[in-house]
Amino acid sequence: MIVKQNTIAYPVTVTGKGLHTGVEVSLTFKPAPENFGFRFKRIDLEGEPVIDANVSKVRGTARGTVLQDGNVSISTIEHCMAALITSDIDNVLMEINGSEVPIMDGSALPFVEAIQEAGIVEQHAEREYFVVKKKITYRNQSTGSELTILPDENFSIDVLISYNSKVLGNQFASFDSTTEFTTEIAPCRTFVFVRELEALLKNNLVKGGDLDNAIVIMDQEMPQDELNRIADLFNHEHIQVNEIGILNNLKLHFDNECARHKLLDLIGDMALLGKRIKGRIMAKRPGHLANTEFTKLLQKENLRSQAESAPPEYNPNKEPLYDINAIKRMLPHRNPFLLLDKVIEKGNDYIIGVKNVTMNEPFFVGHFPEEPVMPGVMIVESMAQCGGVFVISSMHADGDYSTYFMTMDNIKFRKKVVPGDTLVYKIKLTGPIRRGIAHMRGLAFVGDTVVCEGEFMAQIVKNK
Repeated sequence: MIVKQNTIAYPVTVTGKGLHTGVEVSLTFKPAPENFGFRFKRIDLEGEPVIDANVSKVRGTARGTVLQDGNVSISTIEHCMAALITSDIDNVLMEINGSEVPIMDGSALPFVEAIQEAGIVEQHAEREYFVVKKKITYRNQSTGSELTILPDENFSIDVLISYNSKVLGNQFASFDSTTEFTTEIAPCRTFVFVRELEALLKNNLVKGGDLDNAIVIMDQEMPQDELNRIADLFNHEHIQVNEIGILNNLKLHFDNECARHKLLDLIGDMALLGKRIKGRIMAKRPGHLANTEFTKLLQKENLRSQAESAPPEYNPNKEPLYDINAIKRMLPHRNPFLLLDKVIEKGNDYIIGVKNVTMNEPFFVGHFPEEPVMPGVMIVESMAQCGGVFVISSMHADGDYSTYFMTMDNIKFRKKVVPGDTLVYKIKLTGPIRRGIAHMRGLAFVGDTVVCEGEFMAQIVKNK
């Protein structure tokens, strides 16, 4: 199913102080054109510079994710990014008059509510996805963080957090297509331990921290005069605490609110990939550093996949590597089932072949008389024959062996193929040939457009 991109219908503004700067700031979400993505504009600076909300711009992860381009930065972007991506938005310009996104109540809910107020408009361009094809894992030995993504048709996350704390130990949270982000994840607030506060303040952080925008956890006994001293550092009124637990005695939205907030942060950080994701994520002890480093791995894999999916260069004037007579010596297929005209290129692990589609193809007689469309099964068969030529030619055994396809997986048809089209196939091994078994992935192009793709497993058999 084709999913279109979305933007917001009208501008909407949120105002609050930055968690770390303590400075009052306004952030305005504005509609943006197709394929614009998410960008921040610093309207408080000369020239109003713009920073792409992309993981390649991440320059800091201490208690929040920081983007920087040259001397211009924007920090604590994760909550508004999570709100945008889960509100089904693809393109938005965010104008801000300061260096830090307002913390609001420490959750993503104020941003979600603002976006809902602005409304959503569907655009014409198709939404792009990063489809996970293989297991990818990030580990950080020093923090104990481990994030893994596996192939899946849908997007889901499982998060496990673990702290050496009497109050906050192990917690688990999950997110999938059945989760209502607005009510189940968005309201979950950021959290901090009392024992961390003074060190954070000395590092020029949490100047805007308050009992109204964070869950403050006291997990070890502390004299009242020490609590008063810390409160004075933050210019906050003194609070009487009689036992360990939540410092401001607030009511948690969920028993596992801290784990849910870590999941929220992960969604926001991964939005910096710039694409929706189809994959299942398992995250152990995630944090902004682990989240963004993991997202960089996904971006690298996405770029590699895009390079592999780039249309081959086809010059019809160039002499083919294998013409139809050479192909007939390798394949047993004959008219009307020989569906490969020539091979124009071959490497150690790939082959590029061509099929010219004409009105004289016998299947057009019945598929369909008034609207000729090449059957998908024929496109797949043609790709498979191209893969067969790769295998046989690599063995230098014309006519001695045949390939029999055992499985065809993840077959997708993107666009119909009609008389007059020239199909260019790019077939690539996904692993070495072992024990007479070849695994391949194929792409079929018409011009620059992918019209079909799929994965194949073939058995190589000696002819009798």
